[in-house]
Amino acid sequence: MSNISSASEFLLLLFADTCQLQLLHFGLFLGIYLAALLGNGLILTAVTCNHRLHTPMYFFLLNLALLDLGTITATVPKAMANSLWDTRAISYEGCAAQVFFLFFLLGFYLLTIMAYDRYVAICKPLHYGTIMDSRTCVNMAAAAWGSTFLYAVLHTANIFSLPLCQGNALDQFFCEIPQILKLSCSDAYLREVGLIVISACLLFGGFVFLVLSYVQIFRSVLRIPSEQGRHKAFSMSLPHLAVVYLFISTAIFPYLKPPSISLPSLKLLLAVLYSVVPPSVNPLIYSMRNKELKDAVLKVMTGGL
Repeated sequence: MSNISSASEFLLLLFADTCQLQLLHFGLFLGIYLAALLGNGLILTAVTCNHRLHTPMYFFLLNLALLDLGTITATVPKAMANSLWDTRAISYEGCAAQVFFLFFLLGFYLLTIMAYDRYVAICKPLHYGTIMDSRTCVNMAAAAWGSTFLYAVLHTANIFSLPLCQGNALDQFFCEIPQILKLSCSDAYLREVGLIVISACLLFGGFVFLVLSYVQIFRSVLRIPSEQGRHKAFSMSLPHLAVVYLFISTAIFPYLKPPSISLPSLKLLLAVLYSVVPPSVNPLIYSMRNKELKDAVLKVMTGGL
């Protein structure tokens, strides 16, 4: 039995075993990464520089863009470097950093706050300014960041105190929690499994809150007499609902996927789907139906701000 504290590195799964395919993977990930940087960077700049976007909805969107930038930066650059230099190694510290930041940048709590913001805006519009004042928004965002920080510290410290009995080769292109647990001793990983179960219960509570919020939102929207008013309300809530669906449907996959899925290529494809795609497409989802945000982004791109 070897303890994880004595490990100097882990071995990640490569996307391909030939130099040409590895370079192709590098180019593909580089394009996705640059698109994510551009999209989220434009949203950050537009919200920061345009005073008309200094509202609670865009304040939380700015925080989501920061989370997306951090999430994709935690995994993709290392994967690109490994493909470019034809190596599988990631240091012990680098692996711990990936685990920490993937937990710290967990966006579910922020998405739950954004659902509450949409609920107040649509269901209680006359009280929106009072309920969602600037101080409340800052406190809610700080609570989301603070809780995920503590969550990340707890999980990272627990995971990297587990003894390893199965070597140091991870069957994934980044340090994924289920893959690290596979390397641990059979009787040692139960602490982390317990933490994951508790976390799943908390996330389920947030999911129930999201569902109830959107039930009330859709009931209120359908009662709006004018078609223009309904269209505006849907344009405010549907992008967030799409991002929530994308997050939930992809984030839970590594913990719920059946054991029969054992093909490395399929594992890599699905990992890209839940770890790389959401941060890249979230800016597109939010700006596609939002004319105000789209105009602000266009002004940034043309130097109008």
